[in-house]
Order: sequence, then structure tokens, then C-alpha cells
Amino acid sequence: MDNRKNVDNFIDKGEVSGVRPGSQAITQDERPAVKKPVAKAPINSEPVVAVSDEEKWNALVNRPKAKNVTPLAGTRLAPKDIPEFEDTPERRNTLELRKKRHFRRKLRDWGVFTGYLTPSFVGVLIFFFMPLLMLLKTSFQKSPTNADFVGFRNYGRVLTNDAFIAASKNTLTFALISVPLAVVLALLVALLLNSGLPGKSLFRSFLLNPMMVPVASVVLIWQVFFSYNGVVNGIAEKLFDSPDKIDWLKSSYAQVVIMLLFIWKNLGYNMVLFLAALNSVPHDILESAQMDGAGPLRRFFSIKLHYLSPTLFFVGIMSLINSFKIFREVYLLTGDYPFDNLYMLQHFMNNSFTHLDYSKLSAGAIIMCIVMVVIVGGLFFAESKFDKDVED
Repeated sequence: MDNRKNVDNFIDKGEVSGVRPGSQAITQDERPAVKKPVAKAPINSEPVVAVSDEEKWNALVNRPKAKNVTPLAGTRLAPKDIPEFEDTPERRNTLELRKKRHFRRKLRDWGVFTGYLTPSFVGVLIFFFMPLLMLLKTSFQKSPTNADFVGFRNYGRVLTNDAFIAASKNTLTFALISVPLAVVLALLVALLLNSGLPGKSLFRSFLLNPMMVPVASVVLIWQVFFSYNGVVNGIAEKLFDSPDKIDWLKSSYAQVVIMLLFIWKNLGYNMVLFLAALNSVPHDILESAQMDGAGPLRRFFSIKLHYLSPTLFFVGIMSLINSFKIFREVYLLTGDYPFDNLYMLQHFMNNSFTHLDYSKLSAGAIIMCIVMVVIVGGLFFAESKFDKDVED
């Protein structure tokens, strides 16, 4: 059978894209008329109403949407939207069991939390808060054995004491100079080791050795180097042919010697912290900045410094705390009464304790605690402001 003569298989070439050259599309007028069967309405049924394609499309677009079961946040619920449940004994029992399970879960979580926290809390309460409260109470008494209230007289004695003023100046000067030097030098050494320096493992081990050396050994090394007949005076005598020797620990250079000891002792620890922070800086950001033409200084101040800010803050706090703990080294080197510029706050505390002047000692300790809280609080505030600027 020839399908080309069948009217139902007739193809409209005008509607087909890519008509072969030489062919002509059949127009609407040339298309033969095709009789479509007329649908007959069934008996005893409603008459069929002809609906155009446009009406069908509009009905499809404007069809009613399904009601959202969960209302959006911010919409007001009408009373009819709230489901109502029958108050039956079974439902009351279910709710009661649910409340009991929730209470038991909260009680178990609270017990686990309390069990882990209680030992630490008791330790801090016994060894920190209670001694602090006793110290505060003693600072307002005439003496530990005489509970007469004297107000701020002990604080006045401390603030007008020449030894306390000299010790405060020496401690503050030492902290202001040694702490920034310790932080900056540790950062520079970490950057140098992070840049692919040959033999950096040996150099790192050399800098970490002071962390494993006891304080007594460090003091012995410094005595060998900086005593009157020590190594430094011997080298200076041979190089400069100078017969004059300097007793470094009893001269105006004494604080410089202690600063060198402090930096040498804490350089390795700070360097390890900075190396860990530098390894956490995203390398893709550094490579992108380098491809854009940013130099080493620009990459450091624009990228690395922002990622190093938490470590800088932590290293600064730890170095500040260690600068107030330099009393051990100074005491082992010079004794109870060192040279004037080595007399620290810990010397004042130790000597007051030796002379049994506990009221003055308590007042001095409270003043020192307040100063430390102010300094550390200021550092925390500056660090939060810096982090906020970085995030913005």
C-alpha cells in the first residue's frame, strides 16, 4: 500500500526546518481538506462544550495551588488552623511518659556535665578563689593575727614604698622591652625556617634545646659566660686588649643580660607556635597573590598577618606571663638583693614574706593582680577589635 496517498500520513513541509533546496512548502491554502470525525454526545449526558487551546492554557496556569501543610514563619495562625486533640486517658498517659523521658534525659546530661566539671571546679575553688579571698581579707587587716580593720592603710604603705616603686619600674621596663623582642624574633625565625632554609631541622633543634634544659643549668651557663672572670670578659680582653673587666650582673648592663636569657629561653617555644600558624595559611591564596604581582612584604602584611593574629595574641600573653616569672633566674643569679635594675616585684614579695609583713605583702599582691587583669583585658579588647576589622 502506498502510504504517500494516505491523507492521515500527510507531512506539512512548511513546518519542518531545513527544507531541501528545490522543494516548496505546501501552504495552508494548498493543503487538502481533511474531515475530522465529529464526537457524538452520549445519550443521557451533558452536551460537550468546545474549549479553545488558550482557555485550556489559562486553566492550567491558574489552577488552584496545593495548600502548604507547614505554615511559613511569620504567618499568623487562626484558631481553626490549630489541630484539636481529644483529651483522652491514653493521650494523657502518653504526654506524661514523654515528659518523664525528657526530664530523665536532662537529668542524665546534667549529671554527666557536673561529673566532669566538679573536680576542676573544686580544685580552682580551693587553690585559687579561697586563697584570693583570704589575701583580700588580710590586706584590710592590721596583721594576720590582729583582725582590726585598717581600711586602705596597707595599700598606702605599699604605694609609697620605694622598694615597691623601684620593683614596679624594673618589671614594667623589662616586660615592655623583652616581650616585643621575644615575639618579633620568634616570628622572624619562623618565617626564615618556613622559607625553605637549608639545614632548618638542625637549626630548629638548636633553638628547641633551651626548652629541655632545667633552670639551674641555664643559670649555670649564664654564670660561666657573664661572671667577672667569665667567657665574655675573656673574649673582650683578647680582642680589644683591655684589662678592664665588667661584672655584668652588677652593672647597668645587668637587665640586658637577663633579657638575653629570657629571649633565649622562650624563643624555641614561640617559634614552634608561629611555625604551626604559618603552615595553616592557605597556599592557594598566597599563590594567587603572587600571580597578581604581590611581593613578599605585601603577602605577609595583607594575608599572613591576618591568619597569624590569634597566634600573635597567644604568644604575647604567654611571653608577658613568663616575663613576670623571671624571678627564678634572677634569684639564682643574684640572690635576695640584686643590682638596682634587677630588683623585680617578685623580690619585693619574697622579702616581705621573709620579714613576716603579710599585710603589706597581701596589699602588694592585690595591686599586682589588678594591674595584670587590666593589661590582659586590654590585650583581649585589642585582639577582638583587630579580629572584627579583619572579618569586616
